Amino acid sequence: MSTNLSYPSGAFGVGGVVQEYLWNWKNQQIRVVYEVLGQGSPLLLLPAFSTVSTRQEMAELAKLFAPYFQVIALDWPGFGESSRPNIDYVPAVYQQFLENFIKHAFNSPISIVAAGHSAAYVLKLAVKEPSLFSRLLLVAPTWRGPLPSMGANPQLANIVKEIVRTPILGQGLYKLNTLPSFLEFMYRRHVFTDETKLTDDFIQHKWQTTKKSGARFGSAAFVTGTLDAVSSQADFLGLAQKLSAPLMIVIGESTPKKSRAEMDALKALSGVKSVILPGTLGMHEEYAQKIFEASLPFLKALS
Repeated sequence: MSTNLSYPSGAFGVGGVVQEYLWNWKNQQIRVVYEVLGQGSPLLLLPAFSTVSTRQEMAELAKLFAPYFQVIALDWPGFGESSRPNIDYVPAVYQQFLENFIKHAFNSPISIVAAGHSAAYVLKLAVKEPSLFSRLLLVAPTWRGPLPSMGANPQLANIVKEIVRTPILGQGLYKLNTLPSFLEFMYRRHVFTDETKLTDDFIQHKWQTTKKSGARFGSAAFVTGTLDAVSSQADFLGLAQKLSAPLMIVIGESTPKKSRAEMDALKALSGVKSVILPGTLGMHEEYAQKIFEASLPFLKALS
């Protein structure tokens, strides 16, 4: 059973009515926090998976789209203000969650804006259940986690994940890799392009979400590639080719070379609309206004 409850807005919100969805995974109840703002046809905003993933990274997009849609932004299970239980975070968790949440929250086809690593989950569900979707917008879409992108094989990646999950050594390693200085380094390297936006307050706010109890479990799964919903570029492109819903992708002009090649391959598919804008992997947060302006005509076409 799942319920839908209202409670006061938290520190990582987008400015809407905060609610919770109680979802069951293998007999364990997981509280998922989401927000609703605006009126009109439904538009679901999915933040990118990352160590600092929260729905707040979609805040500016949510506010911009709210005059045109009923906007829903959520925290993935294991991230943000949602529950972060010590479970085995694998693609099946998020694939089932996404399907259950959409069927729970909506009674008509939705448009969706999916950032980063959430793209493959959306594509898989849209192929499986095409009647759930009207339009898909993928922003800086990726499918491969950081360690696999650096060349780590699955065996090594799994060892790292299991180490991070351990109580003492794992907590220490996680803490070292989420220090404010390290977070700022990663943002400068491939998340934001305008370094003036990386203020002390911004980094401190990101750091706060890494300190929540259980935060390392979902983070370790993402970083090590355990949350990769597909295992190859061919699989990723194959999903897009099977879509019946219209698809648009947004690519950051400063995207890292390997990720950019993956996005360009998706862009080259027949029928895929695309636009290249300033930014890199965090462009949905850094350049929300430009993404909104470029994508509104596409998203409103069937709204």
